[in-house]
Amino acid sequence: MTHPDVLASARSAAGGERQVLEASLDLQRAIMRRKAAGLSAEEAQRSFVPSATTIAGLLKHLAIVENIWFEQILAQQPSPLPDPDATFAVGAEESVEELIAAYDAACARSREIAAKFELDHLVPQAQLGQVSLRWIYAHMIEETARHAGHADILRELTDGATGLLG
Repeated sequence: MTHPDVLASARSAAGGERQVLEASLDLQRAIMRRKAAGLSAEEAQRSFVPSATTIAGLLKHLAIVENIWFEQILAQQPSPLPDPDATFAVGAEESVEELIAAYDAACARSREIAAKFELDHLVPQAQLGQVSLRWIYAHMIEETARHAGHADILRELTDGATGLLG
């Protein structure tokens, strides 16, 4: 386990709370990105389950979720929320490289926004009342890890690649 993403996360093990949260989320983001890397558009859009879940769709969904939680909710830059089912929809013209670039851009924007706030910073959220940046980090770690797990299974079914680095 010598990949830079894994090392960054491991180095945070004795760090402060924010460092641990940021490194944990970045590790899950990197895993998700790695699950899509090297796939053709056809492979990334292949569905192995009855739902529309694909690696490409997971990438697109997570880019939208980054935007919702960090830009719209934390930074209070409201815009219409997308139809949840549409967040997984990928057009035939969207390449894996474009989806990865969009995800990377969304993650970079999330990091930039989060850096402006303390962990205890509270913002309104329609269903939950108030949420802190700390809660948003914990939620995004859970959300990203869950979908990275889905992508891990889909990638294994695609070409046999498994695990943290595969």
